Amino acid sequence: MEKNSVLDDVDRALVHALQIDGRASFRRIAEVVGASEHTIARRYRRLRSEGLLRVVGMLDGTRFGQTSWGVRLLCTPDAAGPVAEALARREDTVWVRLLSGGTEIACGVRAGGEGDDLLLKKLPRTPRVVSMSAHATLHMFAGWRSRAPVLTDEQAACLRPDHTDECEIALSGEDRALLRVLARDGRAGFGELAAAAGCSQTTARRRLEQLRGGGALRFDVEIPAQALGYHAEAWLWMKVEPRALTAVGAAMAGHGEADMVAATTGPTNLMAAVTCRDTRALYRYLTERVATLDGVREVETAPVIRTLKRAGALLF
Repeated sequence: MEKNSVLDDVDRALVHALQIDGRASFRRIAEVVGASEHTIARRYRRLRSEGLLRVVGMLDGTRFGQTSWGVRLLCTPDAAGPVAEALARREDTVWVRLLSGGTEIACGVRAGGEGDDLLLKKLPRTPRVVSMSAHATLHMFAGWRSRAPVLTDEQAACLRPDHTDECEIALSGEDRALLRVLARDGRAGFGELAAAAGCSQTTARRRLEQLRGGGALRFDVEIPAQALGYHAEAWLWMKVEPRALTAVGAAMAGHGEADMVAATTGPTNLMAAVTCRDTRALYRYLTERVATLDGVREVETAPVIRTLKRAGALLF
């Protein structure tokens, strides 16, 4: 995958628009950003064909009894790569990263069904996995966020989709077929969705709108940080005094460098993914912003060597 391309203003506007509504029409995006529909469609196809941009549909597993876990694995040097690739191919992993010189893996796992089999049975017995720790997500302070915020608040409001109140949703076989397609391509057409689910296009459209409007389905944009000019990614595991956990989590959620911040179970109680322009900026962030937060007792930092899966999409 080519990750060294530089996005221009139109590319960034397109990326930001899709981060607001991953299924917004090219016509609607063009109207908002002030470009032609042809230009927006051509830019999208180019970025997608180069592997720089992908929209993926993500099911909110917590609505269906699943728990989100952050799993750390320490492997022998010759095993980390193959184990990480095997994990990335599984449907129950959401993100997979190779860390710390290529001997450590961090991955997100949905448990509650097949995820329990991976988490509790297979991973601990995997050959050449030296150690494993699992951290259940208790509270999300910040989720994955945009690093291409170029649209104005007014433009963003024009693109933001309407959502109804959350409601009880039971997944059918047709729904699961739709979701499998959307996990590969969040902008798949209704013809493709209908063919996969064995239903009419009208039914596919209605069910997608129901899942999305009820909060069970969301769309994320997969784009490498390097394409936006960021070259230092790291995973942080932090020990924070319980009295300060909420304050520290909320403070970090307000940091532009923090992509994800979550309170967790386990030997550490706060997990964060951060992205900076370069290693010097990462150093300044850790020493000048994180270190000054009251209640932070320990911070373990692991640089991201390679991302194999992000937002549910394979990157290799």
